[in-house]
Amino acid sequence: MTDIPQLLGDDAEYLLDHRCRGFPREQLHLPGPDFVGRVVADSDRSPAVMRSLQTMFDHGRLAGTGYLSLLPVDQGIEHSAGASFAPNPRYFDPANIVELAIEGGCNGVASTLGVLSSVARRYAHRVPMMLKLNHNETLSYPAMYDQTLFAEVEQAHDMGCVAVGATIYFGSSESRRQIMEISEAFERAHQLGMATVLWAYLRNPAFKHEGKDYHVAADLTGQANHLAATIKADIVKQKLPETNGGYQDIGFGHTHAKVYSELASEHPIDLARYQVACCYMGRAGLINSGGGSKGHSDMGEAVRTAVINKRAGGMGLISGRKAFQKPMTEGVELLHAIQDVYLDKSVTVA
Repeated sequence: MTDIPQLLGDDAEYLLDHRCRGFPREQLHLPGPDFVGRVVADSDRSPAVMRSLQTMFDHGRLAGTGYLSLLPVDQGIEHSAGASFAPNPRYFDPANIVELAIEGGCNGVASTLGVLSSVARRYAHRVPMMLKLNHNETLSYPAMYDQTLFAEVEQAHDMGCVAVGATIYFGSSESRRQIMEISEAFERAHQLGMATVLWAYLRNPAFKHEGKDYHVAADLTGQANHLAATIKADIVKQKLPETNGGYQDIGFGHTHAKVYSELASEHPIDLARYQVACCYMGRAGLINSGGGSKGHSDMGEAVRTAVINKRAGGMGLISGRKAFQKPMTEGVELLHAIQDVYLDKSVTVA
């Protein structure tokens, strides 16, 4: 097992001993082996959707825990194939992407229509697959930022996927069109028996204000999570919060003083707990993003993010570039370290 306190370093006590008070853990719908029967069964999700969710929960090293470790690789479109795969050229071959998810003990792999369809017959029965429906492609010039549908929900179903994923850039000028598109896509996915995962990201130049980046503010990302749950995302993917006060400091929208005085402190676990609360108190599972690869610090950062997510009441981690932009053995080791956090019973919900 991974030595979690050692990787946390000076932050070990700060993160492992913290207790949340704004939203006590007793108020949350926490992950667990019975999550589908205990929480999802209250919803209108069909037995087929419940089976798809359970398929993910029952796969990989975290099987039977109610936590998820997912490998997402859609960066070939989002960042360009060269930028994504040149650090480790073997991942130009989609088969190696799926092999990394299998060797890494992940609950599932999320990728593009091209990647998954090119190897679906070999792997759809071996690892749960999630088709990412839309992308922000970066070949357009001048650069533009918009999520465009690259696939239909039926294509995901036909190739054997258990889930679909999508991104909405909340706060952008295109967000309302994206909300309508993905709401319709998620409803169709549920009709076909697949689960839904939303990358609930923020994008607006005004969210960078006076030297602070409020794209990672707890209040704004929390509202994005709430909107994701509103369009029936079963799982919400969100960046780990690093600050708060976006509504107040930018000066827009609607908020309440208690969001900053009582419901969340500056502690990173409290900020993430607010994100969980906005996911219908955990009825929609929160998985946090692993972030980009920075080299030698990746392992420590990944474990730190996993500890914060788990202790906040989240459902797991989705980590891509930190895992596939290095040799496969190192990528597997990093994924296992993330999973060890969720397997370690001494790392409790705060």
